[in-house]
Amino acid sequence: MIRSKTTLIVGAGASCELQFPGNDELLARIGQSFDFSRFGTGLQMKDSVLLAQYLQKMSTRLGKNEQHIHAAADRIRIASKLTRSIDSLLDQHDTDQLILAAGKLATVHFICQAEAKSILRPEPRIPGDLPIQGADTWLYQLGQLVTSGVPRSQVERCLDDLSIISFNYDRSIEHFLPWAMVVAFGMELKEAQAIVAAKLRIIHPYGTIGRLPWQKGEAADCEWGTEQPWNIHNLSSLIRTTNEVQRDHNLLLQIRSVVSSAKRIVFLGFGFQPQNVELLVDYSLSHDPEVAITVHGMSPTNRNSVIRMLKRKLGIEHDDLLLVLDARCNDLMRDFSLLLES
Repeated sequence: MIRSKTTLIVGAGASCELQFPGNDELLARIGQSFDFSRFGTGLQMKDSVLLAQYLQKMSTRLGKNEQHIHAAADRIRIASKLTRSIDSLLDQHDTDQLILAAGKLATVHFICQAEAKSILRPEPRIPGDLPIQGADTWLYQLGQLVTSGVPRSQVERCLDDLSIISFNYDRSIEHFLPWAMVVAFGMELKEAQAIVAAKLRIIHPYGTIGRLPWQKGEAADCEWGTEQPWNIHNLSSLIRTTNEVQRDHNLLLQIRSVVSSAKRIVFLGFGFQPQNVELLVDYSLSHDPEVAITVHGMSPTNRNSVIRMLKRKLGIEHDDLLLVLDARCNDLMRDFSLLLES
C-alpha cells in the first residue's frame, strides 16, 4: 500500500498505453469527422454520419439554425490543422458557444468510442481475472500498489494516502480499481465499488464523459464501454475548457491542495503544457516534495525545459528529489514500486 501522501498526475500518455487516442490523434479524428463535404461519396465516414445526427439534435436543443452549427463544426475542422489538441482549440474559440458545444460533443463521442475499444473491458472474460489482459500496464501496477500489504479487515485504508489528478476524459482508473480489489481481497464487486466511490480522491480538471453509474453525484452517467450513449448531449456538458477551469476557484483550490499537500508527486504520461502546469500550482512549493516523471518520446531539449520548469514551479532545490525516467508509465510504476510503497 502507499504509505506517504502521494499525488498521481495523469496525462494523455498514460491513456495511450491503454490504447486511447493521444491529443494529436483525437484532434485529427474530430477534424476529419467534421468534414461533411465527403457526404454521399466513397470517403464518407461513419463517425461523420453520427456526429451530423448529434449536431442536428443539438441545433434543436439550442434553438439554433443547423447551418450555423455546421459552420462551427467546419471552423473546428479548419483549426484542427494547426492546433495541438482539442483542449487548445476550444480555448482559442472560447467566445463562440456553438464551437464549444460542437467540440465537446465530438470529444465525448470519440472518448466513448475509445473506452469501448480499449484493452480495458467492461468485465473480465473469465471470472476471477482482471478486466485487462496481462500485467504490462500501469493500471495493473497501480492496483497492485494500493492493495499490497493491506489486511482484508483494513481494506478501506487502501486509498487513504493517494490522490489523483487526471487530465484525461476517460474513467479508466475509476473503472479498474474496484476490480483490482475484487481480485486482491475476494470481495463482491458492489462492495469494492462502494469503497472506491467513498475513498478515491480523483479530480478531472477538464471533466469526464460522465460518472460511472455506481459513482456518487447527480451528473449524467454512462456505463463503461458504451460506444453510443443515449444521453450524449448531457454528457458533453460535463467537459470543461481551460478557461472554464480557471474561472472555477473551488476546483482550482482542490487541485492545488492535493499537489501542495503531497510528499510525493508522480507524473504519468503528462505533456507538461504550461497551461496545465499553471493549474497545478500558483506558488512555488516550500516542502521539497519528491517528484518522479516520465518523459517517454520527449526530445532532449524539451526534457531539459520540463526539468527546469518543474524545479521552478515545485520548488525543487535538490536534484536527488527529481527522478526522471525516459520510459513508459508502466515501467515507472513497476521499477519504482518499492519507493512508491514507502
